[in-house]
Amino acid sequence: MSTLIAKRCFNVEEYYRMAEAGILSEDDRVELIEGEIVEMSPIGSRRAACIDRIVNFLLNRFAGKTAIVRVQSPIRLDDFSEPQPDISLLLPREDFYAGEHPKSADVLLLIEVADTSVEYDRTVKTSLYARANIPEVWLINLKKSEIEVYTKPADGSYQTIRIFKTGESFASRILPDLMLDVDSLIV
Repeated sequence: MSTLIAKRCFNVEEYYRMAEAGILSEDDRVELIEGEIVEMSPIGSRRAACIDRIVNFLLNRFAGKTAIVRVQSPIRLDDFSEPQPDISLLLPREDFYAGEHPKSADVLLLIEVADTSVEYDRTVKTSLYARANIPEVWLINLKKSEIEVYTKPADGSYQTIRIFKTGESFASRILPDLMLDVDSLIV
């Protein structure tokens, strides 16, 4: 005999009320994924260095003109998902999204940097991003020293997935003047 276990999904408003009530604190490393509060993996030194390297490169490249560069900040995809990608490139706005978190239509490119969470990011998060029509996602796989580039979201998945290894270069599909060497991004 099997027993069904009911789950309680939370929406974004309830998620924020938990923070206001002190159930979740600023120091909790969590994000809301499809109604579930998910603990984020710790940031090791190699992962942190990779994120810093990419952010430094992007800030020097864009400086708020073509895109706003955000680090580990929420993106509201729908009423039940508000992930915090490692890096987001957003459409420029004078208020830098002070009035509300960016929505999927505001996103140009998301970057996830992973060492221990590669499978989760590849399956759960990229599917979530595809369903939200995020035009381009990079998954930087530190274990394999490669970058997976996901483009052309349709029907809840990315139609194009390209993998770039050390020694290779690639250009962003959504920002074609953004040309990168894999070696310059992965520490």
